Amino acid sequence: MSDNITIKLKKEDIDHIRAICFEFDNDKTELINVLHKTQEHFGFLPAEVQELIAAELNMSVAKVYGVVTFYSFFTMIPRGQHPISICTGTACYVRGAEKILDEFKKQLGIDVGQVTPDGKFSLSCLRCVGACGLAPVVLIGEKTFGRVAPEKVNEILSEFR
Repeated sequence: MSDNITIKLKKEDIDHIRAICFEFDNDKTELINVLHKTQEHFGFLPAEVQELIAAELNMSVAKVYGVVTFYSFFTMIPRGQHPISICTGTACYVRGAEKILDEFKKQLGIDVGQVTPDGKFSLSCLRCVGACGLAPVVLIGEKTFGRVAPEKVNEILSEFR
């Protein structure tokens, strides 16, 4: 998995990011809101986008990067139309999250951090979603699936195909 995806920002993308920053008065305390709105536009937050946001908010790139990497909602890699997140927190891991992750990898033909060639699915892991009683847990977009078994993966995916 590589977090080093390089993109070339078009003038209209630069203008859009600047407009988002301006909408929040170029206030560095609004960083999370700026990042949310920018990620809605791009789908992810590559280094070039983070650098522009840092410049517009007059803050260090390291600070922006720190926020992007701290919060699991933000991503530096593109996501599929249906982002799949497997919880690998303690409860989920103990109850077989690794086997479920392996089954998603097998059925989708991708690894963690990748997107299917058709752009429909992406795969990632989370540390804890706070639903330990439902372990193991899988999130697809906003939908939560609890007590997932490897045999259920195909059925779950068919809902989104």
